[in-house]
Amino acid sequence: MVSLVNSMQDDHPARAVLVVSNDPNAGGLAKAQALGVPTACIDHKPFGKDRAAFEAALQSALEAADPDIICLAGFMRILTPDFTEKWEGRMLNIHPSLLPKYKGLHTHARALEAGDPEHGCSVHEVTAALDDGPILGQARLSVRPDDTADTLAARLLPLEHSLYPAVLRRFAAGDRSRIDLQG
Repeated sequence: MVSLVNSMQDDHPARAVLVVSNDPNAGGLAKAQALGVPTACIDHKPFGKDRAAFEAALQSALEAADPDIICLAGFMRILTPDFTEKWEGRMLNIHPSLLPKYKGLHTHARALEAGDPEHGCSVHEVTAALDDGPILGQARLSVRPDDTADTLAARLLPLEHSLYPAVLRRFAAGDRSRIDLQG
């Protein structure tokens, strides 16, 4: 999130209008406030299993900010088709794998367990299907023999911080062509 907000300067075609979290303790909320970006927290816990009510509250906060694009970054809630369809073609996500491989959680460990020679991250348009949608960019790095899930994640993070802002810049300018980076 910080990389995205910091990238939206000068001639960038987008500006951050709101940072939303479902976790009141998310460090990104304080970081966004320090960067001068309005924030909101829609804590999912009081909603229990009522996903529709949570998403209605989330939708309300988003509509009040009137964003053109939504960028998910570390938002660890699965959004329903009703929610994603409202933002179709305007919502991006970054995922720590070379999609379509390793949708879901524990991607670094899964890549290591499979013996993959390379790993990476993907930025994609969000659709109703989990970690699916058109891939707008990927960044790749070689897996080292001594990598652990933690070291692989740490080595991938700078590529995530380069890829997502680059994809957002193009996307906000109406360019959906793919970006590929090598680490």
